[in-house]
Amino acid sequence: MSQPEALVVDDLKRLDIGSAEFRRDAFETYRELNAECPVHRVVITNGDQGGEQQGFFNRPIIFVTGYDEASAALLDPRFSVDAFSMMTEEQLAQMPETAEEFRPLRRSVLSVDPPDHTRLRKLVQKNFTAGEIEKLRPRIREIAEALVDEAIAAAEARGETAPNRTMELISQFSYPLPMTVIAEMLGVPEADRDDVRRWSENLLSSQRATPDQQEDTLRNLRAFIDYLRTLFAAKRVEPGDDLISAMVQAEEDGDKLDEDELLSMVFILIVAGHITTVNLIASTVFALLTHPDQIAKLKANRSLVKNTVEETLRYWGPAETTTARFAKEEVELGGVTIGRGEPLIAALAAADRDPDRFANPEAFDIERADANRHMAFGKGLHVCLGAPLARLEGQVALEVLLDRLPDLALGVPAEEITWQASFLRSLTALPVKF
Repeated sequence: MSQPEALVVDDLKRLDIGSAEFRRDAFETYRELNAECPVHRVVITNGDQGGEQQGFFNRPIIFVTGYDEASAALLDPRFSVDAFSMMTEEQLAQMPETAEEFRPLRRSVLSVDPPDHTRLRKLVQKNFTAGEIEKLRPRIREIAEALVDEAIAAAEARGETAPNRTMELISQFSYPLPMTVIAEMLGVPEADRDDVRRWSENLLSSQRATPDQQEDTLRNLRAFIDYLRTLFAAKRVEPGDDLISAMVQAEEDGDKLDEDELLSMVFILIVAGHITTVNLIASTVFALLTHPDQIAKLKANRSLVKNTVEETLRYWGPAETTTARFAKEEVELGGVTIGRGEPLIAALAAADRDPDRFANPEAFDIERADANRHMAFGKGLHVCLGAPLARLEGQVALEVLLDRLPDLALGVPAEEITWQASFLRSLTALPVKF
């Protein structure tokens, strides 16, 4: 995509998301950037990936840290999510060939503008309204209770007793809960879910794959695609009461999903649809266990559960940035002129701690009256489709943990718990005792 000639990479601030230092100091970095100016040109790198320009890595990109500016950019129709629409025929011809396995992801609901985006989203939107999602509350609670039962049984089998029983909360609770929920919603048979989980983890990590890992990544993706095509065919012949059946049968106003669109929608629902909730549940627990005054308030007033989830979304949102947008024309934002074709990402984590929007933004406060004004799920046309589901799963998970594990505490000192090198705010692990 076109870039103004004046941009010199060496003169721009670099954000190395692959470094432990950046992960540790990210919010301090965002605060300093925002205090200087809410809109910056930066270069984002990823550890020892090298200097190759890939996606938005190692190239100038507009990085928006201010709440008002991020909101304005996400609502502005002069920005497109479709990178290819910004390219000349010559630039398109020079693009490296996309592996056949990744082709469906090039035209997903995340990467197209209206009218394609409107058509794709409309075909599944009704399944993700707050009213429809609320119907899942009893089943989500049942799954969460079963996972706690399993964790207790495993701890007792090791000879552990309360309050010193142990578990790794992510692998034993915050990961399998949303994964089970989305698999059931989609209609993935229980016997296949371990494979689907493995394939989805492979897809999520594909952008970080080294050249040596690429063939393994593609092999796993081919297996995932073959499996889904077989599942689609089965649902066409014998549909069930599930989302894949609804999507293969869906037709509104003469539109329906073609095979690649089906694949991309399922990829997004499985991968993006559950990983945000994994992060949300783990971050909520970590925030509470490192703020004893706040968990005491919650235990004394359980009506604060919903607002606790909203405050976690503001304080440690599951995705630190949006996907890239591209200026369709010259745009002025926060005093910075953005040239046609320049990529932009909104730093949601920075915007949600903007002191011009939130009082005392560095404090984790479950009684914060305006916590739900966060932008953790984005804003505008591309606001997260699964936001109602993530919220509900976060609330139910917290309620079950409070009910069943009243002595829940960190299993290691807080300073030993680390964040993954990613623009997803993911803990590497969360050992707890109960």
